[in-house]
Amino acid sequence: MLNKKIILGITGSIAAYKAAELTRTLKKMGADVQVVMTASAKEFISPLTLQALSGKPVLENMWEPSKGNGMQHISLSRMADLILIAPASANFIAKLANGLADDLLSNLCLARNCPLLIAPAMNKEMWLNPATQRNIKLIQNDSIELSGPESGDQACGEEGFGRLIDEKILILDIKRALGTKEFINKKILISCGATVERIDDARAITNLSSGRMGFNIAEAAVTMGADVTIIYGRTDMYPPKGINQFYAPNHKEMSRAVKANAASHDIFISVAAISDYLPNRTNGKIKKKDKILNLELTKSVDILAETASEFSKLFCVGFAAESESIIKNGQLKLKSKKLDLVVANSIEGSMGELSAEIYLIDRKEVTHVTKRDKSELGFEIMKHIYKLTKSKGYINDLIN
Repeated sequence: MLNKKIILGITGSIAAYKAAELTRTLKKMGADVQVVMTASAKEFISPLTLQALSGKPVLENMWEPSKGNGMQHISLSRMADLILIAPASANFIAKLANGLADDLLSNLCLARNCPLLIAPAMNKEMWLNPATQRNIKLIQNDSIELSGPESGDQACGEEGFGRLIDEKILILDIKRALGTKEFINKKILISCGATVERIDDARAITNLSSGRMGFNIAEAAVTMGADVTIIYGRTDMYPPKGINQFYAPNHKEMSRAVKANAASHDIFISVAAISDYLPNRTNGKIKKKDKILNLELTKSVDILAETASEFSKLFCVGFAAESESIIKNGQLKLKSKKLDLVVANSIEGSMGELSAEIYLIDRKEVTHVTKRDKSELGFEIMKHIYKLTKSKGYINDLIN
């Protein structure tokens, strides 16, 4: 999102007030935002508010003589990386569907040579109206991307589809629209977080994994065009909205979810910190009576190794958190589990932290990635996976 030039179009919908917070969010993420409003949008929110938040005068009048050569619909659309219409009213969607251009914003959309993403917002009956649904199909056929709407309470007091999509999902769709499309039409399965294994009804064994790395990889994969599914255990944060997800709190559920989804995916990235040993669970609560308590643990089935063996066409990536001999142990894991890539790192200063240093270990080489934010590492890992899959012919030959 950093330094990306986004034209934010606001149309006549009660949800126009939400564009103020959206503008603020995009600016905080480093985007250069130019707000363009329709005349109807100004009835719901003041241009001055959007000017203060974007740091630029809000544009509306196509015939402003002081603006360069007077062809703003051309000059503005040429500098944009993305045109985003949020909210997009039923009326404006009808304009897009029929190629109408009677104001600055609709002219921008017609003259664009960049992606166009719209976030519809309207009453549920307006959304379900056959004319609106027909218009939605028309604009999608014209490669206009859609974010939402979602179902929920509406300003009119009714409930149903037509509500502006949640901002977090919209941001993910913006990243996808701005993305590089390396994994377009490819399905990626990611497991992350920690499993929790019950000792008795009150206690459990788990680990310090936060789930952050897995979530960052998922967002990077989405940005690069992939259809992503997350299977997550205990985490320190909520999983990203707008991504297919399953909650798997323990080894048994994690194994079941991975097996159920592996066959329909092209790539499996196992980031999850899964328990290597499982306690024999005691019913009730173990009483505190002895000075020393001995727990009997049984070695668990290795989900990643089993998946790599069972689904031979699946490109499999494992993680190795080590306390010593990081590269050597990572290479042993790669070979013993028959993986395509291992991401290895030191336990110290990485688990639960915002940044990490990693080694990308594949069958030919070891690539060192210096310590950086895990959101950046997510992209580094996905770029390396793309390089490997492309070199092996996976991009064209993976399961469809």
